Amino acid sequence: MLSRLFAPKVKVSAHCDLPCGVYDPAQARIEAESVKAVQEKFQANEDAHFRARAVVIKEQRAELAKHHVSVLWSDYFKPPHFEKYPELHQLVNDTLKALSAAKASTDPATGQKALDLIAEIDRIFWETKKA
Repeated sequence: MLSRLFAPKVKVSAHCDLPCGVYDPAQARIEAESVKAVQEKFQANEDAHFRARAVVIKEQRAELAKHHVSVLWSDYFKPPHFEKYPELHQLVNDTLKALSAAKASTDPATGQKALDLIAEIDRIFWETKKA
């Protein structure tokens, strides 16, 4: 009797934990910019303690960037987007791999490659928003 009383009256579903509808590749870009900046600071500093901290921060930021790209791919982009932009699956995959490479490297060129790929996702994202 109580279970029926407290049972939900309406069943709802959402693509995420809270259906906010707020997506923006800027989140991934900002984290990737941080990765590249830390890589540059790492190269410019010889202090072992500074370098150890830089590696930890760089790896955290790269992981956050990967998360934001993954959320766009899994929650924002829909079948019509993939039909219009057939390169999108490969682009997201390449971006995630580039972020993994930047996470594992102290070379700012790897951070720049990730930024360049995120810029392409950003371009497609804003085109889909116009439609």
